[in-house]
Amino acid sequence: MDKLVEAAKKEGTLHTITLPPDWANYGEIMKTFETKYGIKIENENPDGSSSDEINAVKTRKGQDRAPDVLDLGQSFANSGAQEGLFAPYKVATWDSIPAGQKDPEGKWVNDYGGYVSIGCDAAKIAVCPQTFADLLKPEYKGKVALNGNPTKSGSAYAGVFAAALANGGSFDDIGPGIEFFGKLKAAGNFNPVESTPATIEKGETPISIDWDYLNVGYADKYAGKGVDWKVAVPTDGIFAQFYSQAINKDAPHPAAARLWQEFLFSTEGQNLWLKGYARPVTLAAITENGSVDGAAVAKLPKVDGTPTFPDEAQAAKAKEALANGWATAMAG
Repeated sequence: MDKLVEAAKKEGTLHTITLPPDWANYGEIMKTFETKYGIKIENENPDGSSSDEINAVKTRKGQDRAPDVLDLGQSFANSGAQEGLFAPYKVATWDSIPAGQKDPEGKWVNDYGGYVSIGCDAAKIAVCPQTFADLLKPEYKGKVALNGNPTKSGSAYAGVFAAALANGGSFDDIGPGIEFFGKLKAAGNFNPVESTPATIEKGETPISIDWDYLNVGYADKYAGKGVDWKVAVPTDGIFAQFYSQAINKDAPHPAAARLWQEFLFSTEGQNLWLKGYARPVTLAAITENGSVDGAAVAKLPKVDGTPTFPDEAQAAKAKEALANGWATAMAG
């Protein structure tokens, strides 16, 4: 580890991409890493998508401005590994990461996650929706937004998957989710503006389907600023997912890239995710050994049951179905 730190400090820079500072506490995480190691983080395109990250890896191969590390939705991590874009790496805490949350060779490793939720500005919406079925009610005309395009964005992809589970679909069939958003658009309820912190603050997206950790964070961020942001994990469509960390196999700063992974998966890094209301992948392990931030755990949205996840083949099938069907659903 000492040699890795020395090599990373010598490189002096880490290139990240599409990491919004207000996403799951990334702002504090990046500042802490910079302060701890004296390595400057250059974070490009903070509001970009998983698709943008993969494109940057491919188009900038061999260039100094290529991204060193990636934070990807699960389906993009799977496809990127299949395309040979990532360098295998196993962090020191590898054994505390559940087998189902990592590539066996370490080409990608899930890091933090949460549940699809419905955020709603109670200052503008009389009765906030609690389920996907509620979203079709006429009082939500022009109000319901996604965080991105589901063919490019992991969070929006998850929103469609959750809607599928709420409407008779399954991990093998995301089709009912695509159909649901088609109905939402036909009813005039779907808002094509992609939700961001700025659109929420301005009132442009008063209902947003997004990760629970982001929606709960917005409730904190905008308290007392004219936004009364309420959060519900819809009981009719419970969908959980982790985001994956990966290292660009052609990273211009390979030591800094690996040190970044070590930091994220350390107890310190995992507890920093908790501060952002995200569930760290080693939560069970750090709870068992007593190193978890208990106060942060107590603030997590309560969800009943144990989460299950689509496997690699199911995720790939869903991604393909979205690529083929989303535009048609939105054109109807």
